[in-house]
Amino acid sequence: MSKKFPLRPARPERTCWGCDRYCAADAMICGNGTERTQHPIELWGEGWEHEGLDPLRPPDPADHAPANGVGGSTQGR
Repeated sequence: MSKKFPLRPARPERTCWGCDRYCAADAMICGNGTERTQHPIELWGEGWEHEGLDPLRPPDPADHAPANGVGGSTQGR
């Protein structure tokens, strides 16, 4: 079972976030590359956990419709 992923760690730059070990940046055990993996808050800033796919909201059909009304099904050709 994996550890709970912290949303807002106090000092994210001190930890490698590449696996469930959360090693100190200067003592990585797993060998997950040569550099530590940054925490999402370091990459995208505050509110990073609210970005991306929203599994609770159904997809908007207007997002997938062709803009000019041309296209669609190719069946029957």
